[in-house]
Order: sequence, then C-alpha cells, then structure tokens
Amino acid sequence: MSRTWLTVDTDDAHHRPWQQGHPTRSKDPDGLSTARRPSAAWLAGLRRFGDWVKRTGHPVTVFVIEDQLRHPESRDALLTLAEACGEHLTFGSHGSSHRAWGAWPEDSDGLAMAVKSSLEANAEAFGHRAKPWFRAPSGYIAPWMALPLAEAGIMLDSSINPSRLVRRKAGPSRRWTDVAHAMDEAGVVERPWHVHRGWPTCGPALHLPGLAGRARRAWRNLPPVLSVEEVDATVVNDEDVTTVYWHITDHARKKGTWEPPLKST
Repeated sequence: MSRTWLTVDTDDAHHRPWQQGHPTRSKDPDGLSTARRPSAAWLAGLRRFGDWVKRTGHPVTVFVIEDQLRHPESRDALLTLAEACGEHLTFGSHGSSHRAWGAWPEDSDGLAMAVKSSLEANAEAFGHRAKPWFRAPSGYIAPWMALPLAEAGIMLDSSINPSRLVRRKAGPSRRWTDVAHAMDEAGVVERPWHVHRGWPTCGPALHLPGLAGRARRAWRNLPPVLSVEEVDATVVNDEDVTTVYWHITDHARKKGTWEPPLKST
C-alpha cells in the first residue's frame, strides 16, 4: 500500500537563492556562512508548525540548515520544537548553509565536508532522531553530487523534482534520470518529490499562480500518511512512497492560519 512521507525545509528569508548560495542569482553567491538572526516570520512559522504536528499527530522529517544550529536564537527554537513534538519529528540535512552546490562546478571534497558537518550538528542537537538523509539546497542536485553524498554517510536523498519545468536544476545534462541513476550507482536511496502529470506540486508550487490550484488538488489525493512507527524503515526500504514537502515559513502565511492541504487535516 502506498504511503505519504511528509517533509519540511527550514529555509528562512535570507536563505533564498536570490539572497545567497547561487553563482548567478544571489547577492551573496558563495553562501558558505549564513548564521544570522532568524526572522519573525520564521520563528512564528516554526511555532505554528509545531502546533500543527501536535494537533494532527503526523510524523514529519525536518530538513535543517546547519547554520541555524549555529545561531543561538534559531537553535533554541529548533530544540524547543524537537522537545515539544518528540518522536513525531525526524531530522535530515539541508546543507551546512543554503549553498546550491549543484549549480556550481564540481567540488566533491567541499560538498562531502559540508554534509558531514551538518550531519554531526544534527546528531549533537537531535540525538537518535537525526537521520543520514539529505535534501539539496534550492533543489539543485547534479549527478556528480551522488558519490560525495554517499562518502559523507548519506543513505537517502530527497532532492529530485522530476518536472521538465525545473530540469535546469538537474546538472549540465538537465536530465533528472541522470541524477537518479547516479544516486542508484552510489547506493543512495532517492525519494523524488511528488508531481502531478509532470507539474510541480511541492514547496513554492503550493503558492505560485498557475501551479497552486493543481498542487493543492494533488495533495488532497495523496495516499495515507506514514505513521510514526513506519517512518524509519518505510522511507528507506519501501519502494511505494510518495514524498511531499513544504517550508516552515509557510505556516506564517494567511496570518498564521496556513496548513498543508492534506485531506486528513
């Protein structure tokens, strides 16, 4: 039976690609250090996300940017969230900063070092709930990244958005199949994001004109959500998993009333 894996990314406003981390789009292209004070919207979204998890009982994997564990205010907020939601949350790596590695020339050593650092920071902060799972910042995931991710200890990647609309993020060949093949060759399980007839449905697609309506309808037809007990084994081992994601700051939308458009909530 197909099941749905719920995931959320912790990006704040200063992590967006037009701010930092992208070689041509960003004000701060390198984006190697972004440990800044969290925005009010991020803090509010994090609290409301925690309230939503406790109310619905849904397990969610949170992909954390390491620099948020380096700033005392965002670190305290994440640790408070982890304590409040307990075993309903698992934590993966969203990079050490929000550098879009796949948009840059190949740098296997730099990527492996950054990912190892983020996994260590997660383990120190979240203990057994920290998982060797990765999501590429801004969704830029080139085939060359597969081997350094495996060398850094990553067992599972969830970065592929298999839509032609964003194939520019798949590396020089612009083929998502090349990324998936590289992950398989490196022994990394790949969990692509859910699309509907080739149209994106996750992350920004939930809010963009022309995509939002289709995305919300697709979410309301998702398979049942994984239970807390199912997450660890099913996400890594079961082939029939549907993956969706949104952002922490989404919970600050609509004056704090926004929720993921799941039919069960």
